[in-house]
Parts: sequence; structure tokens; C-alpha cells
Amino acid sequence: MAATTRPRELTRFDQVERVVHWINAALFMTLVATGAILYLDALQRLVGRRALIEDIHLASGLALPVPFAAALAGRWGAGLRRDLRRFNRWTRHDILWFRSLFKDRANRAALQNLVQLGKFNPGQKLNAAFIAGAGLVMLGTGVIMKWYHPWPLSWRTGATFVHDWLALSIGVVIIGHVGMALRDPDALRAMWSGRISRRWAESHAPAWLAEQADEVNALHQP
Repeated sequence: MAATTRPRELTRFDQVERVVHWINAALFMTLVATGAILYLDALQRLVGRRALIEDIHLASGLALPVPFAAALAGRWGAGLRRDLRRFNRWTRHDILWFRSLFKDRANRAALQNLVQLGKFNPGQKLNAAFIAGAGLVMLGTGVIMKWYHPWPLSWRTGATFVHDWLALSIGVVIIGHVGMALRDPDALRAMWSGRISRRWAESHAPAWLAEQADEVNALHQP
């Protein structure tokens, strides 16, 4: 009887998390597009108006931390804060998942069957850590490049080098992120609707499903 009353769908992301994700996705895409125009002469000649493109690029970069800061500032960001703690927590099963990537197909499948992943898999955790760190570095180097007067020449040269190559790395990671999202339409829909099927959780995030069940049981205990 209890099994038949379990909800078919679970809440994976609340509204604040979804809004923050898509605002930052739009800002990242704006940064990538305007950065490409500023860097590639062919695109620059095609679009023109370099000063305007620079202003859009700068404004998007400075605005990037704002949605996260606003979401984390109040009670409405409880879900986001909780997921950030999940990103920062690594388990033995995460390590096993990484080890399985270096096995042959048969052993990889056998090892992954033993893995009990949480809400986010290790690849998603690495992606989040890289984007957060790279975003801060890009913001710092961008500030040095824009307001260069207080900084020595070596800092300005180094900032330009790091900014350009890190931007290329971020572009590659974003392409990979989008590709992985398109390969998992259920997870992609969850980022729009906030809901995910129980069947998906059983297959991809059993430890998170167990965590959800424990929370429900705790609420119903006298």
C-alpha cells in the first residue's frame, strides 16, 4: 500500500535554483558570444560597433555573480545553499564512479552497478567547481584588463593571457555541458519544470532518492 502511494515525481530544483541557472546561462552565452566577436577579426568586421560589444561583455561579466548573491542572501535560497553543500561533498561512491571510467566496458558496467550516486554525479560536481573557480578568475582578470592603470605591465600581460585561454576552456566545458544535457532529456526538463521522475532517480541518483525517503519518514515520525 505504501509503495502505491509514493509520488511518481520528485522536486529536483526549486524555482529560485531554476531562475538562477537560466539567468546565469544567458549571461554566460552573452559573454561567449561577445568575447568571440571581440577576439575574432572576421566576426568583429561582420558585427562592427566594437565599443558597444565591449560594454555588453563588461556588463555581463560584472552581473554574473549577482543572481547567485541575491539567491543566497535570504531564506528563499535554502535549496540552492543545500545543493552547494552537495557539490562540495564527495563520497566513496563518487571515487568508484571515477575509477569505472578507466575500466573496460564489462568491468565498467559491473562497477557502476555498485555505485550509489547522490543528487549530482561526480562529473557535475567537477563542472560546477570549474565554472565557479574559472568565473572568479575571469572576473579578476577582466577587471585588470579594463581598469589597467593601477596594475604593472606584467600583471596586465598575464591577465590578458589567462583571460583568453581560460575563456577558450570555458567554451569547451559549456559545449560539453550542453551536449550532456541534450543526452538526458529528463534531467533537462527538470531544469525547466523542477520535477524529475522517480524512475530517473532510481537509475541515476539512488542515494538522493533514499535521502528523500528518509526526510519524508522523519516528518511523519511522532
